[in-house]
Amino acid sequence: LSQMGNLLKLLTCTELEQGPNFFLDFENAQPTEEEREVWNQVDLVLQDSESILMGLREYKGASQEIRDAIQNPNDFKHQERAWNSVCPLVIKLKNFYTFSIRLEEVLQGLLSELTYSLNTAPLASTALERKQALAKQFAEILHFTLLFDELKIRNPAIQNDFSYYRRTISRNRINNMNLEIENEVNNEMANRMSLFYAEPMPMMKTLSKATTNFVMENKSLPLEKTTDCLSTMANVCRIMLETPEYSSRFSSEDTLLFCMRVMVGVIILYDHVHPNGVFIKSSTIDIKSSLKVLKDQPADKVEGLLNALRYTTKHLNDESTPKNILMLLQ
Repeated sequence: LSQMGNLLKLLTCTELEQGPNFFLDFENAQPTEEEREVWNQVDLVLQDSESILMGLREYKGASQEIRDAIQNPNDFKHQERAWNSVCPLVIKLKNFYTFSIRLEEVLQGLLSELTYSLNTAPLASTALERKQALAKQFAEILHFTLLFDELKIRNPAIQNDFSYYRRTISRNRINNMNLEIENEVNNEMANRMSLFYAEPMPMMKTLSKATTNFVMENKSLPLEKTTDCLSTMANVCRIMLETPEYSSRFSSEDTLLFCMRVMVGVIILYDHVHPNGVFIKSSTIDIKSSLKVLKDQPADKVEGLLNALRYTTKHLNDESTPKNILMLLQ
């Protein structure tokens, strides 16, 4: 995320039809004194996001070693080679999983700052303008989340490795073998990791759950404060992507993808926290236009984002979802 040096200043507007009236500076936004405490907590987590993504990109798996071990069940060398290959990979998978927990924890504080500030601001866009550095961090979390899930879903070795690990642990526990790795990944941790990696897009699922929990735990905060914050960010990204005046300023494809991921991320979160979801006609997010923006991009660039909308939203298959929206996501 830190490498995206030329991030465009993100516009928002008081009324969409009036056009933009200020910028959210996603490149240079610095925390105010009021934001600093939460910003520092989030920054501490985001500093590790690039190494997590790098670890996932470089994750090659132990498919061949596992295959050899399964095909040669009585050959100790093959069993040992597979086990010794899988154990360090499981430690990596644990690190990815524990990062998701850290992300979930700081998201709560971030949402609190962004939504409660709406109590003193007439519009979500005004509140976001006042909290530009935190809005930038929120966007960076969404970008990381969808990028992580795109990489994970394309890597079947992850689930294959972890399944082999669990089967081997169970078998060897029966044989009373001393398994040092259980000091690192005990049975409870392994169970939680299994649930995490069984999800097609586990990081987005974590964020959706965290946002839903935030709404449930803050009943004194009107729901529309949260949904207004999310819909403003989604519509802002869409306007920026579909308006040549703004999209022509993109200095790299990374910036374009960043904006698309943020847009999709907040659409998914909105769909989880709004009782009727994001796809109904009265939604404050223009979902049809948002989908068209994605469809206008090269298919290979947006397939992961379209999959996120297909598989991690909550209300897509509701009867209230218009048929033209369903067709756009086919």
